[in-house]
Amino acid sequence: MREYLKFYIDGQWVDPVELKTMDVENPATEQVAGKIAMGSAADVDKAVKAARKAFASWSQTSREERLEVLGRILAEYQKRFGDLATAVTEEMGAPASLAQRAQVPAGMGHLATAANILKDFKFEDERGETLIVKEPIGVCSFITPWNWPLNQIACKVAPAIATGCTMVLKPSEVAPFSGHIFAEIMHAAGVPAGVFNMVHGDGPTVGVALSTHEEVDMVSFTGSTRAGIEVAKNAAPGVKRVHQELGGKSPNIVLDDDAFAKGVGRGVMHVMNNSGQSCNAPTRMLVPAGRMDEAIAVAKATADQITVGDPNGNHTLGPVVSKLQWEKIQGLIQKGIDEGATLVTGGTGRPEGLEKGHYVKPTVFANVNNEMTIAREEIFGPVLAILPYKTLDEAITVGNDTEYGLAGYVQSADIAKAREVARQIRAGQVSINGASDMTAPFGGYKKSGNGREWGDFAFHEFLETKAILGYAPKAAE
Repeated sequence: MREYLKFYIDGQWVDPVELKTMDVENPATEQVAGKIAMGSAADVDKAVKAARKAFASWSQTSREERLEVLGRILAEYQKRFGDLATAVTEEMGAPASLAQRAQVPAGMGHLATAANILKDFKFEDERGETLIVKEPIGVCSFITPWNWPLNQIACKVAPAIATGCTMVLKPSEVAPFSGHIFAEIMHAAGVPAGVFNMVHGDGPTVGVALSTHEEVDMVSFTGSTRAGIEVAKNAAPGVKRVHQELGGKSPNIVLDDDAFAKGVGRGVMHVMNNSGQSCNAPTRMLVPAGRMDEAIAVAKATADQITVGDPNGNHTLGPVVSKLQWEKIQGLIQKGIDEGATLVTGGTGRPEGLEKGHYVKPTVFANVNNEMTIAREEIFGPVLAILPYKTLDEAITVGNDTEYGLAGYVQSADIAKAREVARQIRAGQVSINGASDMTAPFGGYKKSGNGREWGDFAFHEFLETKAILGYAPKAAE
């Protein structure tokens, strides 16, 4: 049983102003796995003031000093790799293999990427007599989700450290263990006091306090669009910079060529990964109407090979994160059935043989139209909707017919045609044939958010731009 009853503020582990606790459930067993202290506005105030005090000196550190700190963080992170993987599996149900192969390495990747970019990043640029300077924005508050906890913590913390910002992190209270260990890593790495602070708590209390605090300069939030709107409203009176990575309902356009079956299979597995709990999952697959039967056959064969069960066993999928999430997914699967989509495989209820745990059947619907609920709403579970198209123009139109714009996907043996389609998808990141790149910008159009994470684009989110005129005056003639 884990007990995390302290917060990390100003380089020390401190007691909450007033101790209130919350139990954290293991979604595979539905048993309490630990408890955390729940913060208040007073705890947030202490953390923000520590970050503000530290900003004066940390913002003036050299590139070399920040590189050294990032290197120490990465080294300590690697030491705790096993602890982090165990925590992620316990708190949100990721299979052990996924935790070790993707969840924990994602955080490591962002730390290493930030260090590599920092080596050559241009913070100053002379333009004639004027010097353009990029300076750290200040104190940042980070509100992170439970689905890829370390990915989302590290992709905010790493560029903030690199650019000279100070910060307060609120990990998800649903999956807080890995975030707490991350704070232990920052302490072990000797990050200067006040540069990184961490307060556990919920959105309505700690999240709101982090969004409204007058000494916070920037709020970076990852989560649902609904919650992101509230964060933006709360931040507006302070004219803070608001960075959001929100929901998605990403199209996956499979072209009519020799790579069709491979593209369908890849798309099914991508949706099911992490039990469907990824904001950029390709949950709307668009296939040529004349090949719908073939798509159904490939999708069913692929999905039926997926095993669901104990995340510490040899299974592809673990549970979804909570009973609340499970019930939402069940309701949307039933909605798909009621609205007349073809249920190819899966459906409501737990998979056979699983009596406990928030497990969901890998579910595929076919003959979906884009007005159905399962084609409009983000399900955040292992549920795929396959839609038919008659022409490529129709596929692109339907693909873009969503309030979201986080990601898009194209599958084709014809790279030239795939590029043409990718250019027309209105989304922040479009992947051709399963390509991935940790240095590429990640973020959304429309209601999928604003701003970009990952790589050098993330650095710019944490920087203000100053112009110093007359910095290099022309010599007198």
